[in-house]
Amino acid sequence: MLPMLMKPTTSLFSSQLHTRKAKNGAPFRKPTAPGVFPGHWGGRRPRPTMPSPLLLAAALLSSWAQLPAEASSWWSLAMNPVQRPEMFIIGAQPVCSQLPGLSPGQRKLCQLYQEHMAYIGEGAKTGIKECQYQFRQRRWNCSTVDNASVFGRVMQIGSRETAFTYAVSAAGVVNAISRACREGELSTCGCSRSARPKDLPRDWLWGGCGDNVEYGYRFAKEFVDAREREKNFAKGSEEQGRVLMNLQNNEAGRRAVYRMADVACKCHGVSGSCSLKTCWLQLAEFRKVGDQLKEKYDSAAAMRITRRGKLELVNSRFNQPTPEDLVYVDPSPDYCLRNETTGSLGTQGRLCNKTSEGMDGCELMCCGRGYDQFKSVQVERCHCKFHWCCYVKCKKCTEIVDQYVCK
Repeated sequence: MLPMLMKPTTSLFSSQLHTRKAKNGAPFRKPTAPGVFPGHWGGRRPRPTMPSPLLLAAALLSSWAQLPAEASSWWSLAMNPVQRPEMFIIGAQPVCSQLPGLSPGQRKLCQLYQEHMAYIGEGAKTGIKECQYQFRQRRWNCSTVDNASVFGRVMQIGSRETAFTYAVSAAGVVNAISRACREGELSTCGCSRSARPKDLPRDWLWGGCGDNVEYGYRFAKEFVDAREREKNFAKGSEEQGRVLMNLQNNEAGRRAVYRMADVACKCHGVSGSCSLKTCWLQLAEFRKVGDQLKEKYDSAAAMRITRRGKLELVNSRFNQPTPEDLVYVDPSPDYCLRNETTGSLGTQGRLCNKTSEGMDGCELMCCGRGYDQFKSVQVERCHCKFHWCCYVKCKKCTEIVDQYVCK
């Protein structure tokens, strides 16, 4: 069970914190009551907490602002690299006022935690790349169209694809911030302070420097959700339904990273005897997170907003979605043809697989319009040999292959 994560509306600002110094000199926080981490090891660990300076942001985030759906997004941090604090020029305009796509609350957090912004950008970039990998063989392939809105008008539609995009980008931020803490790049966090798992063998050491997924989760929650929580739409309106959808999918992405973090160990001993092991908490490979979220995409739940301002299932025969599930409120647009209104780029000119019967096959990818065939020359390394010592030498082989593109 995740007591702290089951209440998505609870702000971390109300946490009662105690401060002391970690070995590396970076401050970390210990909550008054420990939480239980629902990982493979089932050990007890501190609840995810944030540093006390965020108390200052409580009042700042209380101002509400309605932002148009087509406005630029914080995803643009992935397209416009953020300078790290040590690169700032004396006398230059503050970096937060120059960053596009931030909501008022996100800009205030940026002012408090400028050193975090580069890693938020890295997390957004990781999420975008994973999205493009997962949808590389689909009609919509997570294409970026500009540096402001990143994905264009297609994100205005509350579709399955939008749900996945919000989830995987939120997951990317958790991943990047958690790792930056471990690597000592952020002054407000350090290595994970997770408690030793109960079922870890007694003769194994619990130590090392683990990824601080608790801090990553909590900071990502405050930053990514700030834009949605600033919007003040009428209860039961379609706009409110979209806000609730975004918050649900952001949470699903963060939880995917949090729950998939597991224990990693390293052997010690004479001649690799592994007579002793040191273990720590480690993030899962982000590809595994992407695979998990893609499965959630395939089983995403269609929802609608009620007059009471809650999301409910369109089809009540299905199971109620959990906080780990993706939800959507609009059907997906037709991605076959280019449409400026919906933001669809169409599939004209996309490569397809003539022999496949899946979504990457020419019949489905080209939406029945047919395809053109052309020949291309591919150069690959071949006939590789190992030479003592110690390098591999290869030849270059050329091959003419048939390729197919949608009309």
